[in-house]
Amino acid sequence: MYVPSHFKEDRVDVLHDLMQATGLATIVSMTAEGMIASHAPLMLDPEPAPYGTLIGHLARANPHWRLLDHDVQTLVIFQGPDGYITPSYYAAKREHGKVVPTWNYAAIHAYGTLEVFDDPERLLAVVTRLTERHEEPRTRPWAVSDAPDDFIAGMLRGIVGIALPVVRLEGKLKMSQNRPAADLSGVVEGLRGDGQDGLAEAVVRATAG
Repeated sequence: MYVPSHFKEDRVDVLHDLMQATGLATIVSMTAEGMIASHAPLMLDPEPAPYGTLIGHLARANPHWRLLDHDVQTLVIFQGPDGYITPSYYAAKREHGKVVPTWNYAAIHAYGTLEVFDDPERLLAVVTRLTERHEEPRTRPWAVSDAPDDFIAGMLRGIVGIALPVVRLEGKLKMSQNRPAADLSGVVEGLRGDGQDGLAEAVVRATAG
């Protein structure tokens, strides 16, 4: 990933927080026939330090886990807040007009060797943890145990677990850090005015201090 110095984010705690906040990840592996990509929600365990391990599951029918080349590292992509930045946000537009549009975004690339497992107890633990994570905000959370045991056992036979111990982590937060203070203020104000509060807050966090 191309990462200019002013957009580089290498603080592991910051990257981990962004990874945890992302609902869906893109998993890219090499096969004998070329690259294959799948999309899945993943959890992050902090061990082994410093980068941790990504854990999730794929459909057993998905050829990804059968075809992947275990001698080539898998890439997992996390995409954070993103959005169009109009030159109209910038104070510089009113001053001299020498501005162009851009796109702000957060992206994290995690690399490692993808491991596959199908032990029923381990799969159940993964599915349970993923469910609890995403059901937690609900007033009446659904639990895996709400479904009949034999039904869950059948569903588990339809998936395989995946684990990726992360050996390299790259982070890019392109959040207008290369703009002067007046333009930054204009970006935050403009995004909020356009109803993009999440991206505005991401700009504030990335440029604080």
